[in-house]
Amino acid sequence: MSSENLPQSPEQQLRKPRVAVVFGGRSSEHGISVVTAGAVLNAIDRTKYDVLPIGITTDGRWALTADEPERMAITDRKMPDVAQLAESSEGGVVLSVDPGSREVVYSEPGSVPKALGEVDVVFPVLHGPYGEDGTLQGLLELSGVPYVGAGVLASAVGQDKEYMKRVFTSFGLPVGPYVVIRPREWDTDRSGARKRIVDFAGEHGWPLFIKPARAGSSIGITKVDDLSGLDEAIEEARRHDPKFLVESLLRGREIECGVLEFEDGPRASVPAEIPPVTAHDFYDFEAKYIDSASGIVPAPLTEEQTAEVQRLAVEAFEAASCEGLVRADFFLTEDGSFVINEINTLPGFTPISMYPRMWQESGVSYQELVDRLIQAALTRPTGLR
Repeated sequence: MSSENLPQSPEQQLRKPRVAVVFGGRSSEHGISVVTAGAVLNAIDRTKYDVLPIGITTDGRWALTADEPERMAITDRKMPDVAQLAESSEGGVVLSVDPGSREVVYSEPGSVPKALGEVDVVFPVLHGPYGEDGTLQGLLELSGVPYVGAGVLASAVGQDKEYMKRVFTSFGLPVGPYVVIRPREWDTDRSGARKRIVDFAGEHGWPLFIKPARAGSSIGITKVDDLSGLDEAIEEARRHDPKFLVESLLRGREIECGVLEFEDGPRASVPAEIPPVTAHDFYDFEAKYIDSASGIVPAPLTEEQTAEVQRLAVEAFEAASCEGLVRADFFLTEDGSFVINEINTLPGFTPISMYPRMWQESGVSYQELVDRLIQAALTRPTGLR
């Protein structure tokens, strides 16, 4: 019997829903996940919900952390870390995989495990592999615990840029030219793989963008202006993921659009524009999070262009079978057409992130956005749906 069908005790009926905010993780986006968690913890209405912050260290330990959002900010251009927030350097949090129980247990070496109570919903704010890619979502499905955001399939598709593009193409959404180099190809025929990249550059021109296939926040991406920088860029991408993509430069404007699931289906926010950043080659990690490069919200588009990018954003949401929320990123090319670059099933939620800003401009405050996502997760069953 699944946990959502279990009879509730009078205590369960009276208590506030308990939200576990899970953050950190093993990916290279660990720090920005901690920053995002701080913003979410600040926004959760404590009169409506109990909160349990759970951090995952870079080596994969689930740690009990203090509910202190102020310690989760970027300080002196340095990212926070779960290890600094954990209440113990050895203690671990365990979530039951029995769908008949949502009990969370905390244990330390040499001590009796301590029950922390049941969790009603998980708000995952993990970015990148081992969190945003369907792995955590699969664990929560096994545990029968509802969670915010996309399910296993949509999370995996949204994390892997190759398969994301393949899905979009199959649904008729416009994508730009790209080449995928998989680990076995690079390991067994490096010269052949390199030739494919050089031939791609010959067809589409320089510069190229070399990207890890399964990373976000622009981590590991290098803009390559000519052949001399290619090898170093490939090494940087493969440092984050053995599979990488090569994309051509799409000349045009960078446009983003948020999608949020309402009771009657997904709706799109007003779009935003990411203007050229003069201090950076492109909208990279430092521009996004360290130097606080600002987007223009709403984007200065015509009514027709706004309607078109909103339509495409919702189509991308539906094509990947997403739930909850998505940020869809586009290029408005010089010929006036939109090309989808990627979607993020767990977009940044920091105070300067574009997704909350677009919804703020659309009439949904940050606090309302967080509440709506939690409420939607509480009413959505786990399992096939």
